[in-house]
Amino acid sequence: MTTSENVKVCVRCRPLSEVEEQTNCSVVVEVNEETATVSLKHPTRREDEPPKSFVFDYTFGFESKQLDIYNKVARPVVEQIFGGYNGTILAYGQTGTGKTFTMDGMRAAAELRGIIPNSFAHIFGHIAKADSKTTFLVHISYLEVYNEEVTSILQKHFHLKDQGFLEVKERPDCGVYVRDLSSVMVHSPNEMERLMNLGSRNRCTAATNMNEHSSRSHAIFSITVECSELLGDEKRILRQGKLHLVDLAGSERQSKTGAEGQRLYESNKINLSLATLGNVISALADGKSTHVPYRNSKLTRLLQDSLGGNSKTVMIANIGPTDYNYDESISTLRYASRAKLIKNAARVNEDPKDALIRQFQKEIAELRAQLSDDIACTEMGAAELQNEMPKGGGGLKKKKGENKLSQEQICEIESMINADRRKLEEQKDMEVEQRNEIKKRLGEKEEELACARRAQVEVRTRMEALERRLIVGGQNLLEKAEAQARLLERSAEEMRAQEERTQGLRKKLKEKKEERFNIEEKYNSLQEEATGKRRKLQKLTTLYMQAKAELEDLRSANTREMDDLLENIRQLNRELQLQILIINHFIPKNFQSIIERNVQWNDEVGEWQLHCIAYAGNNMNRSKENKVDSAGDDNFLNVYLSYNTADGEKRRTLSKRKKKRELIKPSFDLQLPGSSTYSNSKMATLFSKFIGVSTQARDAKGSTNYALLC
Repeated sequence: MTTSENVKVCVRCRPLSEVEEQTNCSVVVEVNEETATVSLKHPTRREDEPPKSFVFDYTFGFESKQLDIYNKVARPVVEQIFGGYNGTILAYGQTGTGKTFTMDGMRAAAELRGIIPNSFAHIFGHIAKADSKTTFLVHISYLEVYNEEVTSILQKHFHLKDQGFLEVKERPDCGVYVRDLSSVMVHSPNEMERLMNLGSRNRCTAATNMNEHSSRSHAIFSITVECSELLGDEKRILRQGKLHLVDLAGSERQSKTGAEGQRLYESNKINLSLATLGNVISALADGKSTHVPYRNSKLTRLLQDSLGGNSKTVMIANIGPTDYNYDESISTLRYASRAKLIKNAARVNEDPKDALIRQFQKEIAELRAQLSDDIACTEMGAAELQNEMPKGGGGLKKKKGENKLSQEQICEIESMINADRRKLEEQKDMEVEQRNEIKKRLGEKEEELACARRAQVEVRTRMEALERRLIVGGQNLLEKAEAQARLLERSAEEMRAQEERTQGLRKKLKEKKEERFNIEEKYNSLQEEATGKRRKLQKLTTLYMQAKAELEDLRSANTREMDDLLENIRQLNRELQLQILIINHFIPKNFQSIIERNVQWNDEVGEWQLHCIAYAGNNMNRSKENKVDSAGDDNFLNVYLSYNTADGEKRRTLSKRKKKRELIKPSFDLQLPGSSTYSNSKMATLFSKFIGVSTQARDAKGSTNYALLC
């Protein structure tokens, strides 16, 4: 089952900050939640110039509440994952506009909790209300994209320098995935919140002039819900839904943030990935583009299904209210308007190959079969033992009952009786020991059972006492409260559907008014005609002024984007010149030509690789170790947002690579053929020349502080 629908877009405008209130910044944003419109007035243009207006699915003003945003925007998406659909909720906007607050919120107060923690209670509340025929499995993962490198942040002792970066892969059967991504099975909302807090602490943040806790990376918190439902004919239907909650880093301008050094490098990477995201949105919204640049950034690779793929997607565009951020706000609203035109084709994920719940059910069935076989073998052995006992006794009685026996027969019978007596005595001793052991075990089990029964009686007594208190007028208030909760949920769903229908009718009414305006009207007199023409002229003048202002804004936005791209190009050129400098002075020319002839560019990994590197000795040994035991079983340990068990392939961390480097310590004093030897001061001068580092970056000994070069 496939459903095609557009990406839903909502806009949230944060209130004024304390600094903005102290500096008397003027508000240029007006939000109308009833008509779902946002209007921006240019701070430096004429008063009579009409404001620029945008229409979205939902809009939220200064006084919007976290729970209202979740119920209107996020709840419908979270509900769909139980039906096997994929869902994505992403926060987009300028730095300091409240994206992280919208997604995470503040955990101290319940009314300030964001979309991610509210989804935890929603998911497990739905699971608790399901019947006993439905089985669920929930697991989560948390990753960040920092400087175009993917890292899992669900680790207790997390240090970015010691982490191995993960590779983004793609397979025809499961799409885009992250190799060796850590995933954790959860059983309660408290456990999910604890893991979210762990990942949030590990995430890269820093202070800038615009945001004290600025996110320096894009974060994706993913929840996978597998549902196995038993039908009447003993057949199970397996569905898998994935929810991706994305908190993007904010776009930055160096003149406003005051970023320098590492912060400036991070800002360039953030702007580059967001520019690629904007290009993807523009290409998908156009509908005529034959190429969508998903591969130009790892962020867009990970969001490939969310934008134009198999997902129900909601974008929350966050903007600031002041004139100081007018340019950034208008740019964010334009991107959000384009995202409304993106069409997704969401389909139900039935019977997925990478579902872990099927593997667990298979293991449970095998263990049950093994247990039943063991019980059957034990019962069979006991039956044989019981059958042997009366068989010997019956033979003795039969032999004793014979009247005519010879002396030899009597001696033979006596020997048989003695042998049977010895066997019986040995069996008796063994039975006594076994009986004592069984009695001891039974005593321990009975004591444990008695303790459990006493605890159960206490709980039942306490529950009955509470239930007796809640029964008023012959009606159980617990059942009444549950019924009222179900009724409230249905009412809330009906209200949301009614609001969507109302917004649709408003849009249709507006379109009808515009169509009516364009229809040629008939007038009874010249005065009526003059009045109608004057009204139409005023309308057309307003539209002309809006189009003119839009053209000026687009030109200024294009200029800013060009400046940002040129700055990124200059930064990349400096890095390229540095790499060329190092290569030319440390790798001989003949070796360079050999390397160039034997390398090829890998677009999936984004790096140069040697030809036939997969057949090298270490790679061949590693492939032998990772072979699957059964040819029919698929290995899904590396699937994006799936589990990576303890027996899976371990990630090569930077610390392991450091240990291997310590085995071979090259001497940099060697004079390679075709290379040159340089002193510290000479190399520092060359580095400073190519990457623009001042001589003040050198220390007292004359060596360069290369930490400033990054």
